[in-house]
Amino acid sequence: MKKFISGMLLALSAAVLPVSGVLASTGVELPPVKANIHDKQSLQRGAKYFVNYCMGCHSLGSSRYNRVAQDLGLSPEQVKDNFIFTRDDDGELQKPGDLMTNAMRKKYGEAVFGVAPPDLSLSGRLRGETWIYHYLKSFYADRTRPFGVNNTVFPNAGMPHVLWELQGLQRLEVKEEHGHKTETLVLDQPGKLSPAKYDEVVMDLTNFLVYVGEPSKLSRPTIGIFVLIFLVIFTAVAYLLKKEYWKDVH
Repeated sequence: MKKFISGMLLALSAAVLPVSGVLASTGVELPPVKANIHDKQSLQRGAKYFVNYCMGCHSLGSSRYNRVAQDLGLSPEQVKDNFIFTRDDDGELQKPGDLMTNAMRKKYGEAVFGVAPPDLSLSGRLRGETWIYHYLKSFYADRTRPFGVNNTVFPNAGMPHVLWELQGLQRLEVKEEHGHKTETLVLDQPGKLSPAKYDEVVMDLTNFLVYVGEPSKLSRPTIGIFVLIFLVIFTAVAYLLKKEYWKDVH
């Protein structure tokens, strides 16, 4: 019952809070980003990156492997071979119909990170694509932090920069002119990918998290069109029926 109530409160907060993600925690306005959840190849790549780099700590407890496979155009075999690496309490690999959870226990997460890594099922709705995109690009080296990195969008975030091998390491340059302070991130140690390629990786992850937050977005526009067509036809039939009933009334 507690899990159900917590899930309902989280869903309600995602529905009522602004999801534009335009403002960072520091109050700095972020350039808007538009996710494209209809790009299946991008969603497939985003799912791959999430499983390989994020799912060790973060779960997607409101999503099932087989639902994601269906929406992303993947077979259950592909999901089983490439996405499922977590075992259940009996030591067996999870099945395609299982929820996308990981093996990290809450107490372990609290001991390592200070707070258990959150489930990211609703992060796309709660934070928005703009916030997620810029957050994943805004890590920089900071020796004062436990994991050696900080973040300009979410200062003092309690997580490592898991994509550092791809992006490299950035440094934060702070300049102050005429009483106005500006912060700039400079790539100090290049990663395996060029900045342009890393931006694509971040966009793929953003697309995937936005999709996971509301999978019905994929089919909702089509359903809406059919509903409108039905209403038009129903209105015409109702009007003709009304004329038939009232034709003898003077």
